This record gives sequence, structure tokens and C-alpha cells, in this order.
Amino acid sequence: MQKITPFLWFDDQAEKAAKFYISVFKNSKVGKSTRYGEAAEKAAGRPAGSVMTVEFELEGQKFTALNGGPVFKFNESISFVVNCDTQEEVNYFWEKLSADGGQESECGWLKDKFGVSWQVVPTVLIEMLQDKDSEKSERVMKAMLQMQKIDIKKLNAAYAGK
Repeated sequence: MQKITPFLWFDDQAEKAAKFYISVFKNSKVGKSTRYGEAAEKAAGRPAGSVMTVEFELEGQKFTALNGGPVFKFNESISFVVNCDTQEEVNYFWEKLSADGGQESECGWLKDKFGVSWQVVPTVLIEMLQDKDSEKSERVMKAMLQMQKIDIKKLNAAYAGK
């Protein structure tokens, strides 16, 4: 069993969210579900027999989604980073995760249609930002701050001083 598992609180969309996420990420699957019983129905205000939790796995990372009701909402203080090797991968995850009501933001950040925050990051960005040449890393940071979806070609140009 994984030592730490991210636990995501949804109003009543846990199953729908799990299915969406496994459609976006390869090597993913939905696991076991639990259902509300009579005791939990009274405590949580959720109908007996309805789905309480859904386990799912994305690229080897296990998650649990809860249908907990409208008490809590997602915000940007917790997010997930998707590390990408190519621009094609950046484009794929950006398009899939921001689709159907998601919201694009700045610097590779977006919210999916459930309100979960993601940052879609090309791994080369991290390498460039960690370069010992502070002028190169500053140019890359300045370029990245002008972007919504990260553009590797523009990062490379900034890194080269063009």
C-alpha cells in the first residue's frame, strides 16, 4: 500500500472525475469503490447506497475521490504537476485537462472542469531555471511569465538569448 494518498473531495462527481482522469493519463485505472450505508447517510447527508469513495491510479500514483457534498471546494493552494518531455505532451495534457469547462491560467497553470488545479510543465523548463548562468535562467523565467500554456520553442529562444 502507498504510504501517502492524495484524497480529493468532490460534491457528487467522484466517479465521473476518476473516469475522466483515467481517460487523460495512460497506465491508469479505477479501483475499488465504497458506498454510503445508513450510519454514514445520516452523518454525511448522502443517500444510502450512493458512492462514497472511488480509488483510482494515474501513472502509478494512487488517489481516492470522495463524494463528500458541497462543504469544501478545490482551490489553487493544492495542485498537481504534470511533467512533460515534449511540446506534444504539453499540448496533449493542456488540451485534455482544460477541456469541457476547464480554465486556462498563466505559467502552465489550469483548472480542470472539476476545479482541480494542474501545472503542465516541460521538464526542460526546470532544467533551464536551475541553470548556473543566472542570466539564462532569468530570461527563461521572464519568457515563461508571459505564457499561459508553456511553449518550449520560446523557452529555448529565451535561454539562447534570442
